[in-house]
Amino acid sequence: MHIHLQNPAGETLFTFDRAMWDAAVARAGGNPDEHRVTIGTTPEDFEAAMPTMEAVITDTGTIRGMFGRPAPALKLVFITSAGLDRLAPWDWLPPGAVLMNNRGTHAGKIGEFGLMALLMLANRIPRMVTNQRAGVWREIWGNVLTGRPVTIVGLGTLGSAVAGHAARFGMTVTGIRANPAPHPDCVRVLGIEALDSVLPATEFLVLAAPLTDATRNLMDRRRLNLLPTHACVLNIGRGGLIDQDAICDMLDAGRLSGAVLDVFTPEPIPEGHRLWTTRNLIISPHTSADDPNTYNPRSLDIFLENLSAWQNGRPLPNRFDTARGY
Repeated sequence: MHIHLQNPAGETLFTFDRAMWDAAVARAGGNPDEHRVTIGTTPEDFEAAMPTMEAVITDTGTIRGMFGRPAPALKLVFITSAGLDRLAPWDWLPPGAVLMNNRGTHAGKIGEFGLMALLMLANRIPRMVTNQRAGVWREIWGNVLTGRPVTIVGLGTLGSAVAGHAARFGMTVTGIRANPAPHPDCVRVLGIEALDSVLPATEFLVLAAPLTDATRNLMDRRRLNLLPTHACVLNIGRGGLIDQDAICDMLDAGRLSGAVLDVFTPEPIPEGHRLWTTRNLIISPHTSADDPNTYNPRSLDIFLENLSAWQNGRPLPNRFDTARGY
């Protein structure tokens, strides 16, 4: 099988090489020479691989503009991101090719980041940073996490990882997701239609859902106003899940205790945007889930798991449903 790995042009941290591929194959118990593997960086590299490649592995920023001519043998498209909303509409996807994401790659890093953010919010670090910038000495007291209610919207890889850490710290975890099946780290899991009913008792709100038509602007101004005044918000999903102007207004007015935001609309945040000066806000530049040391190796592990499933006629664990958007 011809497998082509296309690196982003100009990237230095998140790149594939042959040694990384061979190590992943060894972890899977396979033979590194079983497949023909090519690695490219330029559009010319991709074009040269197109006539015979049967699987391609690349990132969201590279793939969409690459299909200028047919790839007649292509069967598998593996994108090294969990959220693929930026690739819609899907008219670029070659007919008959199966689209996959790398859901599962982010669990370790995002779980630790989420725990760090919850601890920062509980200890009112965003407000301390605001006071530091203003040169103001003011005693601010935080609280432990144990026993405090957290609502996590989205219980995929991201939300589940945060839920696990929150539960181990003794928090009372409520999960919200489209399919309200039980989750081992949640005291209850409710459907999205129940969100309004739980927000008034939510001290920490974690947004970890994919961006779809159903979740866009999910936390609008009305819903944000359902939160208590001492509530905190963590967004590790997508910027489009929340009304940015509304949360900025509420933070500036002291209507919310604090926020840690990792995702925004647009990205990067433009120079002079109000987010840069919003009070009681910590900005993370969309880096919460990615570890350069583990990201690509884990992505290759996931690809090889899916390749094995495909070769043996089993359902692909990471098959992306373009109709649902995840």
